[in-house]
Amino acid sequence: MAENTVKKIATRESYGNSLKELAEEFPNLVVLDADLAAATKTGIFRKAYPDRHIDCGIAESNMMGVAAGLSLVGKIPFVSSFAMFAAGRAFEQVRNSIGYPHLNVKIGATHAGITVGEDGATHQCNEDIALMRTIPGMVVMCPSDDVEARAAVRAALEYEGPVYIRFGRAAVPVINDHPGYHFEIGKGTVVREGKDVTIVATGICVDSALGAAKMLEEEGISAEVVNICTIKPLDEEIIINSAKKTGKVVTVEEHSVIGGLGSAVCDCLCANHPVPVKKVGMQDVFGESGSAAALVEKYGLDAKGVYKSVKEFL
Repeated sequence: MAENTVKKIATRESYGNSLKELAEEFPNLVVLDADLAAATKTGIFRKAYPDRHIDCGIAESNMMGVAAGLSLVGKIPFVSSFAMFAAGRAFEQVRNSIGYPHLNVKIGATHAGITVGEDGATHQCNEDIALMRTIPGMVVMCPSDDVEARAAVRAALEYEGPVYIRFGRAAVPVINDHPGYHFEIGKGTVVREGKDVTIVATGICVDSALGAAKMLEEEGISAEVVNICTIKPLDEEIIINSAKKTGKVVTVEEHSVIGGLGSAVCDCLCANHPVPVKKVGMQDVFGESGSAAALVEKYGLDAKGVYKSVKEFL
């Protein structure tokens, strides 16, 4: 399919649209934002349900406390801000006010990773998955496209307990729009069968992994691609089974290689089926200012970069 014919939607758009669409079905759903409704796309919800949207101002830590209180009176709060502020600035309140009492609060964190682009290193949160994974009982999801993002929002609403969902700023290809697509918290998907190497990817990197697999196929290398949307709890079974088949694993994420998907996969395989693993992601560096496409290419997270990493590994 030609690049210009691929449908592209930013997962933050999917987030805003989902909240609006699910509002009638979930009358207890309320949305909190920290003066960023236009950017996080919760403004879509606010326009339709102004009485159920609370702008807490630039006070993310306080917003987490407000959400905790709302959850205790029967509401299902979705708290929204950039990942750097939701996971970073408000970490203590997320841990102590939401995680510790295991409250039914959902955190919709947008503008994660280097695809935030021109806003630069201060706003490119490549540490949020690592931070949220460490909170006991926190579900952590990172959808790959519009279809998966919408499914993740619904799943979070139906789940009882704290959930962190990571959304992106940049428009990304829709890859899960096919009959039979099924989403379940804690379940991964083999999106391409292979026998020589396993590429485990999350978020926008699933599309890159699929592109890399096609390039590898042209050289006679059969790559299996596993989409892991739920990083916690991790679908260990799908990863172990694939590793047993291929014997080599490459993880790909728009996040630090420390503490994210790569670390979760290594923890799993070390304990159950040790095989060589290469982690592709941000290699213990901060991002920088630039266009999303240029940054993804520079840090080797596009299809060509993933292809090169897999080739070097093999």
